[in-house]
Amino acid sequence: MRQVILAAAMLMAGMTAAAAAAAAAAEPATLDPKTAVYELRTYYPAPGKAAALNARFREHTTALFAKHGMTNVAYWNEIATPQAPEGRLVYVLAYPSRAARDADWAAFGSDPAWRKVVATSEAAGKLVSRVDSVFMTAADYSPPILPK
Repeated sequence: MRQVILAAAMLMAGMTAAAAAAAAAAEPATLDPKTAVYELRTYYPAPGKAAALNARFREHTTALFAKHGMTNVAYWNEIATPQAPEGRLVYVLAYPSRAARDADWAAFGSDPAWRKVVATSEAAGKLVSRVDSVFMTAADYSPPILPK
């Protein structure tokens, strides 16, 4: 309902229907922390690319995730080990459902802004050699994860 009201207000303010629909669609979904789907993602940077990967997330990726309805929960850099000398990037995103997750990622992947970021940031080679993903829901005894 809030999205319909937002779109109508934007139309009255002179926005095109397409622009109003895009703005309404970009509004993040309301998440119930108890039923949300959480995705734990681990990125293995290509050799020598950890700094560039973190810069891409810092400067572009997190904002594009939010643009496409994903909730940025937290990001970590693994402490370097002999197996991962530059560490790995580990983060959690949240979605209202698995179907919403799939739709968000499809929109993100086809976004011209994202495609430009990838082309620019990977001009000297890929930044990531491997991605692991785990889907989770909160246990009933978990402390709060998302703001209420």
